[in-house]
Amino acid sequence: MKQSLILVGAILVSTSLTGVAYAETSGMRIALSNNYAGNSWRQAMLESWEKVTSQAVADGIVAAVDTFTTADQEVPTQAAQVQNLILQGYDAIVINAASPDALNGAVKAACDAGIVVVSFDGVVSEPCAWRVAVDYRQLGQQQLDYLAGRLPDGGNLLEIRGLAGTSIDNLIHEGIADGVKTHPNFTIVGEATGDWDQATAQRAVSTVLPSLPEVDAIVTQGGDGYGAAQAFRAAGRDVPIIIMGNRQDELAWWQEQRDANGYETWSGTIAPGVSTLAFWVAQQILDGKEIPKDVIVPYLTVTQETLDEAVANTPVGGVANKEYSQEEAIQAIEDNL
Repeated sequence: MKQSLILVGAILVSTSLTGVAYAETSGMRIALSNNYAGNSWRQAMLESWEKVTSQAVADGIVAAVDTFTTADQEVPTQAAQVQNLILQGYDAIVINAASPDALNGAVKAACDAGIVVVSFDGVVSEPCAWRVAVDYRQLGQQQLDYLAGRLPDGGNLLEIRGLAGTSIDNLIHEGIADGVKTHPNFTIVGEATGDWDQATAQRAVSTVLPSLPEVDAIVTQGGDGYGAAQAFRAAGRDVPIIIMGNRQDELAWWQEQRDANGYETWSGTIAPGVSTLAFWVAQQILDGKEIPKDVIVPYLTVTQETLDEAVANTPVGGVANKEYSQEEAIQAIEDNL
């Protein structure tokens, strides 16, 4: 039996590597359903999506790729959007979801209509859909592991939450809670909601800061580190260790502070170009390939040693990024088999 399983796995990998097509995708249409575009990460995500998918259309790999972003962040709006995409007859829907569970009815309706659904970043729990994401819980835990190395005696933490109700916010928060259990000499002394946006984070931190004791470090979700630093500076308080989320303004500020006073921290988040991996996963499923329901990819990190390279390669107003070619996507899929 073991030899048979090994043989089946080898056949699957061999088929993927040879690029043999089981179904023709050149006449197929793929839609992106996106629930939010209000920060630099989402803008970079959409830019990567447009760059890679427009080339795929030009190359004749698929017939069309269309992008739909909701006017608000509400689940009913995105559910209605998905229902509309079903009526329009798309072959696949790639979705960055407003909720892990509340969209399951619309997702199931799409699956029942024969539409391939691939969720990414904000994934869905409906079993018929595929999921492309990083281990967000581990990302939260990693922040505490890093801080434990920097602050062996522990300290007070401010936690900045992301977009309320999303799977991403919940999982990173849970990972941070796991990290505090692992390193109990750290204490969460305050919480602010930053919506993954620097301006929002700055306002939220400024609001809670007067009531907080000394803060030794800030744990974050991305898109909030620079805003938090500005809030502390405006309040005349020493800036603690702030975990960053790969945004260009965060990285540039970190580099500036490192050069001025030796400031050290760590940065990590999912690359915006994960949208392009989700696109290729959808295309490969339409092409008849066997794809695991969960495709987990590493999150993108920046360290003190790689900071200069990251700043040099990240456009102003952007996010450190990685986009996927079809070949890289196939390899990522095989890594999850």
